[in-house]
Amino acid sequence: MPFTLTDTSDNIAELRAWPHNSLSPEGFSAMILSFFLFASVPLYGLLGTVLLWGLLPFMLAATAALYYALRRNVRDREILEVLTISREDTRLTRTNPKGDVQEWHCNTYWVEATLHPKDGPVPNYVTLKGGGREVEVGAFLSEDERKALFTELDGTLRRIARP
Repeated sequence: MPFTLTDTSDNIAELRAWPHNSLSPEGFSAMILSFFLFASVPLYGLLGTVLLWGLLPFMLAATAALYYALRRNVRDREILEVLTISREDTRLTRTNPKGDVQEWHCNTYWVEATLHPKDGPVPNYVTLKGGGREVEVGAFLSEDERKALFTELDGTLRRIARP
């Protein structure tokens, strides 16, 4: 599960959520190498001919494009959401891929977690409402992960805010 909800003390809980990254660094290397090897197979028959030099740049450009796309995907998924729930204050901090930080906080008593099965930009959209604002939590998670997140988040808010 790409989120953890831990109780740091009796009245404080911390949720950390991040996008799921299924491609490990070893998998990235294997993907680039295997693409290069399989893309070069048709070129073996052209060794020693002028056609090899005409097709080789396109194969190398395709390999470079795949490398760039995978690296860009990893950079774009460097998101971290930290939600700290205490008896007095609930604070959400989201660190975006470019390093900018967005923050929201509200008195925990007034915070309400809501699951929007169909009315959000994604199915089972989870939001927190309070302090005159409604903010999303874990929109980058899968549908099942958002359902599990809502269940745990709602239970934790009820337990801490109204003991």
